[in-house]
Amino acid sequence: MAIWTVLYVSDYTWTIKCARLYQAGVREKLVFEGSLELTPYFQRDIDSLRVVSPRFVIALILSLFWLSAVWWLAALSVPQIYSFALGAVVLLELAVHMRHFRNFFLFRAIIRTDAVRGRIEYSRSLVLHLSSLELLSYSGLFAVLFVFTQSWFVLGGAMACVSTAGKHLRLSRKKASDQAVRS
Repeated sequence: MAIWTVLYVSDYTWTIKCARLYQAGVREKLVFEGSLELTPYFQRDIDSLRVVSPRFVIALILSLFWLSAVWWLAALSVPQIYSFALGAVVLLELAVHMRHFRNFFLFRAIIRTDAVRGRIEYSRSLVLHLSSLELLSYSGLFAVLFVFTQSWFVLGGAMACVSTAGKHLRLSRKKASDQAVRS
């Protein structure tokens, strides 16, 4: 659970770092419709660059209670369930961290150099669709690793990534549908 806490806090910290860069000038060249943050629950806090977010603290506490409950229940029945749950949260976070690292270095290059010229705008629908594809790729990677390792931890990561990919795909389609209705 300590690793989960560090990863979860790190995720929020990297999101704030990238949001600062975005607001400091990246948005002049690279525009994301709506919020830079994909999770609706955290969008207001990220958009306002809130370093300490009550929503984040509540979500962290609830996730720790959930992990504790899964650990306790798994100890009473099937121990692999906890490994699956831990893999789901940890490997999904690692996939998200890869996105943060890519954005951080891209955003810094945009601000510091002329590596990006012109201006590009991404619709919310496309941003969510690309996120879905990226997470689906991680899910495939973790699924292949599971075939070789038979690790419940890795299977948990595959399932969490495919689940989140599905959520982002549904949000993408809803946003595209909403935009089509308005047109």
